[in-house]
Amino acid sequence: MPTPRFLTLDDVAEILNVSWSQAYALVRRRELIAIQIGGRGQWRVETDELERFIQQKYAEARAGTVPAAAELAADPAGPEATPAPEPGQPLEAAAGPARGRRSRG
Repeated sequence: MPTPRFLTLDDVAEILNVSWSQAYALVRRRELIAIQIGGRGQWRVETDELERFIQQKYAEARAGTVPAAAELAADPAGPEATPAPEPGQPLEAAAGPARGRRSRG
């Protein structure tokens, strides 16, 4: 059986070992070029485009470059948004309250 020309986002997610949402985010950010078939969000990625994307990521890794979008995702507010800790203060206290945890007091 010949290799299919187009892949679904489920196929792309499986090949890249990521979730469907992560594969869709790559398409939304236009890091991975895809076409939409029909009006119900049926996305297809050409096999050659996926290979180009993978090779591009390897080239970035070899060059040691990080795309600006990845830097923003790591810290959207920038380094100046996180205050430096006072001497003797734990690092967690300098960053503010922990997200997703409730106070027990």
